[in-house]
Amino acid sequence: MEIKVTHTMSPKTKPDQSSLGFGQYFTDHMFLMNYEKNKGWQDARIVPYAPLSLDPASMVLHYGQEVFEGLKAYRTAKGNIQLFRVMDNIRRFNVSNERLLIPVIDEELFMNAIKQLVLVDEGWVPQLPDASLYIRPFIIATDPFLGVRGSDSFLFVIILSPVGAYYSSGLKPTKILVEDEDVRAVRGGLGFAKTGANYAATIRAQERAKHKGFTQILWLDAIERKYIEEVGTSNVFFVIDGTIITPPLSESILAGITRDSCLKLLRSWNMPTEERQISINEVSSAWEKGRLDEAFASGTAAVISSVGELTYRDKTMPIGENKVGPIAQKLYHSLTAIQWGRTPEDFGWIKKLN
Repeated sequence: MEIKVTHTMSPKTKPDQSSLGFGQYFTDHMFLMNYEKNKGWQDARIVPYAPLSLDPASMVLHYGQEVFEGLKAYRTAKGNIQLFRVMDNIRRFNVSNERLLIPVIDEELFMNAIKQLVLVDEGWVPQLPDASLYIRPFIIATDPFLGVRGSDSFLFVIILSPVGAYYSSGLKPTKILVEDEDVRAVRGGLGFAKTGANYAATIRAQERAKHKGFTQILWLDAIERKYIEEVGTSNVFFVIDGTIITPPLSESILAGITRDSCLKLLRSWNMPTEERQISINEVSSAWEKGRLDEAFASGTAAVISSVGELTYRDKTMPIGENKVGPIAQKLYHSLTAIQWGRTPEDFGWIKKLN
């Protein structure tokens, strides 16, 4: 499908790259494509960034039929632009689409849309270390109808945002609160899909934790309320007696691409890893016995977040003397070196755009 391009006549003033923050600024253009039942996806176009026009009865506003993704474009020291594991993001996007009863996007068309949009706005890809261009594709249901059913029309959008490091303080240990009141997801639900409902369910607990001085929360399973699932919007790892343990993927855990990258790197280094259920009681017991070496989370936004302190009910557990652990440090430097093209990789993860 041809992608029509309309360039903006009013380019924005680009923000200072040293103070980008995360998700605050947006580039000059966006990608749009419409879907109609019996016609399929059509009218692929890149246009000037602008507000969307939606009927107040659009189904996404009332029933939440939508999905999204998050990935980044990186500028190398030579000035080239590249993507990290983009096809994995595209495939996960379509997994979410299928769960939310949304028509899938052709992978080649999706890849071409990302490439063309990033190159149209390539001047927005930051040059400073740790800064990148965040790419946010999403689909929303647009039928003007008040009733619970699948929509017959959709809008596919891709927007771009230049971002700095997710945590402005850099790779420093975070304080995590174990959430034992609210739940994020349950088997048979939407936990494995990247959809707004998953994140709406977390906001109240995150705000409670933030007011108590914590960086993020650790989610437990919704049935037995004892097995660890995720940290905030990231996958989580624990190092016990030198073995790196992470919960197995399930219907209530997002298949993190950074998680998978960590596991592949760790195994290539011949480090012992386990994907298995791990309870908060096991972690607490390991800490009491001095066997909990370190803990960290992984995700697209922050890459790696070291956990320096974990609080469960009335018990606070400092981890690794509240310092970034050696495994988290090695993963962070290895992943970011690959993403920014500072070191070669053997996994086929990089897609060069120019």
